[in-house]
Amino acid sequence: MMIRPRRNRKSAVIRDMVQETHLHAGNLIFPLFIVDGENQKTEVKSMPGIFRYSIDNLLREVESCMNLGLKAFDLFPNIEDSLKDKYATVSYQKSNLYLRAIEAVKKNFPEACVVTDVAMDPYSSDGHDGIVENGEILNDETLDILGKMALAHAESGADIIAPSDMMDGRIGYIRDVLDTNGFTNVSLMSYTAKYASAFYGPFRDALNSAPKSGDKKTYQMNPANVREALIEAQLDAEEGADFLMVKPGLPYLDVVKLLHDNFDLPIAVYNVSGEYAMLKAAAQNGWLDAERATMETLLSFRRAGASSILTYHAKEVLANGWLTR
Repeated sequence: MMIRPRRNRKSAVIRDMVQETHLHAGNLIFPLFIVDGENQKTEVKSMPGIFRYSIDNLLREVESCMNLGLKAFDLFPNIEDSLKDKYATVSYQKSNLYLRAIEAVKKNFPEACVVTDVAMDPYSSDGHDGIVENGEILNDETLDILGKMALAHAESGADIIAPSDMMDGRIGYIRDVLDTNGFTNVSLMSYTAKYASAFYGPFRDALNSAPKSGDKKTYQMNPANVREALIEAQLDAEEGADFLMVKPGLPYLDVVKLLHDNFDLPIAVYNVSGEYAMLKAAAQNGWLDAERATMETLLSFRRAGASSILTYHAKEVLANGWLTR
């Protein structure tokens, strides 16, 4: 045989020499959960190794990550039920928990990249991403609230604002609000293809943000659809998105590749809580090698075309030196 592909696999040095896909700290965004109070650090039961932090401990965690070379963080708030209402009004009130967390991280670590989540569900008494009237999620009426939230995040120092609500037209609406108020340099990372997935359970546990009634299928995408993602992506690109995101990750690698092949914008992917929990549970039971399975998972996102990966594994892979082995 003249052609023997195994020759390029015969040693670690040669395998590294011809490796096509690479992963580094700059590709990773670490989601962090925030709670009110002081000296709070409570583990999310369904997500081993992941915690809810009060702002003082959040700053300690960010510092620890920065020392490892991890510099991008996506913040998510756990809001007390007593503060929630139908219109998520606390979401844009001055000095709320979330805005104080953004300000604290940027004040103490100005070189960090802070990504913020724009959606009503953490603050809504209904647990939905939009205003609920007679069981219907109102699209256009919700945009005003999302715009106020985004502006409050920008004023607090957010670097990238990530609308996760899946309301039609929200990227253009938020872009206009930001630009009108002088925040032309604040980026938008759109949850472009966010599917109505079963893999969000642990996240909703972490935030106590599950819908009080019904589901999210009228605004999140049908897991059976892929071409529909092209429609969403085209709209987001035209409306001013700087990143296009696919969520969840592993079940939707084909969608990541589709958007990468059809758009020049950077593609992000969210390696969601359910994916993390499955791998952790299997590793704890000795059914999978944690390091190999984690790295294979993250490389699959890069191979499919994602430049940014939101993953709960981010600190773990750097702290354990998995990227350098």
